[in-house]
Amino acid sequence: MARDIYAYRQVAVHSVERAGRVEIHPVPGQAFSPELHVQCSRRLCDDYPPGTCFLLDAKLTDRLGGTPYLYAWHGDDIKVLSASETKAFLAEFKRGRI
Repeated sequence: MARDIYAYRQVAVHSVERAGRVEIHPVPGQAFSPELHVQCSRRLCDDYPPGTCFLLDAKLTDRLGGTPYLYAWHGDDIKVLSASETKAFLAEFKRGRI
Protein backbone atom coordinates (compact mmCIF):
# COMPACT_ATOMS: atom_id res chain seq x y z
CA MET A 1 0.00 0.00 0.00
CA ALA A 2 1.35 3.42 -0.96
CA ARG A 3 1.86 6.18 1.56
CA ASP A 4 -0.82 8.90 1.42
CA ILE A 5 1.33 11.99 0.87
CA TYR A 6 -1.61 14.32 1.51
CA ALA A 7 -1.92 13.18 5.14
CA TYR A 8 1.63 14.37 5.90
CA ARG A 9 2.71 17.94 6.65
CA GLN A 10 6.00 19.52 7.60
CA VAL A 11 6.57 19.77 11.34
CA ALA A 12 9.56 21.22 13.21
CA VAL A 13 10.55 18.89 16.04
CA HIS A 14 13.38 18.81 18.57
CA SER A 15 15.01 16.24 20.79
CA VAL A 16 14.43 16.60 24.52
CA GLU A 17 16.03 14.66 27.38
CA ARG A 18 13.42 13.54 29.93
CA ALA A 19 13.95 11.09 32.77
CA GLY A 20 17.25 9.96 31.28
CA ARG A 21 15.76 9.27 27.82
CA VAL A 22 15.90 11.33 24.65
CA GLU A 23 12.46 11.94 23.13
CA ILE A 24 11.27 13.81 20.05
CA HIS A 25 8.53 16.44 20.44
CA PRO A 26 7.14 19.27 18.26
CA VAL A 27 8.73 22.68 18.68
CA PRO A 28 6.32 25.10 20.45
CA GLY A 29 4.47 27.57 18.21
CA GLN A 30 2.85 25.12 15.81
CA ALA A 31 -0.55 23.46 15.55
CA PHE A 32 0.67 20.52 17.65
CA SER A 33 1.23 20.47 21.39
CA PRO A 34 4.89 20.38 22.47
CA GLU A 35 3.92 17.44 24.74
CA LEU A 36 2.80 15.30 21.78
CA HIS A 37 5.09 12.33 21.18
CA VAL A 38 6.68 11.79 17.77
CA GLN A 39 7.37 8.32 16.42
CA CYS A 40 10.24 8.56 13.97
CA SER A 41 13.65 7.15 13.10
CA ARG A 42 15.71 6.23 16.16
CA ARG A 43 18.68 7.96 14.48
CA LEU A 44 17.30 11.36 15.58
CA CYS A 45 17.83 10.35 19.22
CA ASP A 46 20.98 8.29 18.78
CA ASP A 47 23.06 10.35 16.31
CA TYR A 48 22.31 13.93 17.41
CA PRO A 49 22.66 15.68 20.78
CA PRO A 50 19.55 16.70 22.78
CA GLY A 51 18.19 20.06 21.69
CA THR A 52 18.75 19.47 17.97
CA CYS A 53 15.86 20.63 15.76
CA PHE A 54 14.66 18.70 12.71
CA LEU A 55 12.13 19.21 9.92
CA LEU A 56 9.98 16.12 9.39
CA ASP A 57 7.04 15.16 7.20
CA ALA A 58 4.63 13.78 9.78
CA LYS A 59 0.96 12.96 10.21
CA LEU A 60 -1.24 12.91 13.28
CA THR A 61 -2.45 9.42 14.08
CA ASP A 62 -3.50 7.10 16.86
CA ARG A 63 -3.18 3.36 17.04
CA LEU A 64 -6.59 1.71 17.44
CA GLY A 65 -8.11 4.66 19.29
CA GLY A 66 -5.17 5.15 21.65
CA THR A 67 -3.30 8.32 22.52
CA PRO A 68 -2.68 10.56 19.47
CA TYR A 69 0.92 11.00 18.30
CA LEU A 70 2.83 12.25 15.26
CA TYR A 71 4.21 9.62 12.93
CA ALA A 72 7.15 10.24 10.57
CA TRP A 73 8.31 7.45 8.25
CA HIS A 74 11.75 6.20 9.33
CA GLY A 75 13.09 6.11 5.76
CA ASP A 76 12.72 9.83 5.04
CA ASP A 77 15.79 12.03 4.83
CA ILE A 78 16.79 13.81 8.04
CA LYS A 79 16.80 17.61 7.73
CA VAL A 80 18.62 19.26 10.65
CA LEU A 81 17.52 22.84 11.30
CA SER A 82 19.71 25.57 12.71
CA ALA A 83 18.23 27.99 15.25
CA SER A 84 17.68 30.62 12.54
CA GLU A 85 16.06 28.09 10.17
CA THR A 86 13.73 26.93 12.96
CA LYS A 87 12.74 30.51 13.72
CA ALA A 88 12.12 31.21 10.02
CA PHE A 89 10.02 28.04 9.66
CA LEU A 90 7.87 28.97 12.67
CA ALA A 91 7.43 32.54 11.36
CA GLU A 92 6.33 31.17 7.97
CA PHE A 93 3.90 28.81 9.72
CA LYS A 94 2.32 31.68 11.67
CA ARG A 95 1.89 33.74 8.48
CA GLY A 96 0.20 30.78 6.77
CA ARG A 97 -2.47 30.26 9.45
CA ILE A 98 -6.03 31.31 8.81
